Amino acid sequence: MADKLEVSKRTVLRDMQALSEMGVPLYAVSGPGGGYRLMDGYRLAPLQLTADEALTLLLALDGMTKYSDGPFQQARWTVTDKIRSALPEQTLGEIAPWLAHIGLEVPNRPTRTPHLNALMKYAAEGAWLHVLYRSQNYRRYLDLRPARIYAAHGFWYCEAYSHQHEETRTFRVDRIEELAALTPEEAAGLEGTAARQESVGNGNASSGQAVRILAKLTYRGALQAEQDHDIGHFVRQTSDEEWEVGFDCPPSEWNWAISFFFRLGLDAEVLEPRLLRDLLRQQATDLMERYEA
Repeated sequence: MADKLEVSKRTVLRDMQALSEMGVPLYAVSGPGGGYRLMDGYRLAPLQLTADEALTLLLALDGMTKYSDGPFQQARWTVTDKIRSALPEQTLGEIAPWLAHIGLEVPNRPTRTPHLNALMKYAAEGAWLHVLYRSQNYRRYLDLRPARIYAAHGFWYCEAYSHQHEETRTFRVDRIEELAALTPEEAAGLEGTAARQESVGNGNASSGQAVRILAKLTYRGALQAEQDHDIGHFVRQTSDEEWEVGFDCPPSEWNWAISFFFRLGLDAEVLEPRLLRDLLRQQATDLMERYEA
């Protein structure tokens, strides 16, 4: 082997030792015709994953399987089994303690998303859809062009341009009751409208003045704020028992900011702007009057 590979015998011995330490079952045969051989039945795994790579894959799949409903339902389990069976015993033993103490937390939601797979397919194709959507206050038909599907906080969301709203909005997938693709003729008319609206929106993007919001948070308030995918990265700890969040709120999200900080209750104190403090105090007064009797 040393002559054929044009290396020293010491190099061959060192490489054989390295293969053995990786879990490759080698054995030596002495005498004429001897040498190093693989155990009968051994096959090289199709993927040579390091322990860190295997841990990353299994953690990601574990997080996906915690969603009560989602795409590729059966494949999520079978791919986990295939990866485990392909990994050497030594690698599995190395990552087992990590898997027992590390996990991706996903809230348990009893919602169903029967249109999720179709929605993902249409989003990839850039299709326009006619959907029946149930929001908190309304139930109506909308024409949407989905741009992105993602999972967060145990729910599946669809970021889509809405013809009726004339802007891009985020919709809960489990609230879509009906879904159908529009014909090419119907989609062509909506495409032109969407392009004009997006052009107008881009031209006026700087016309609305963002409002700077700064608030103190308790530990519980910080945990809740960190879960918001828009402002969670702005949360920072200022002392042992105090956190704060500061961000520029666009005018279109003003009502969301009022509702968000009102829900936090005593776990947040808005420092600025004064208008937001006044509106929160008014909402608290209205709530107190409702239960006063």
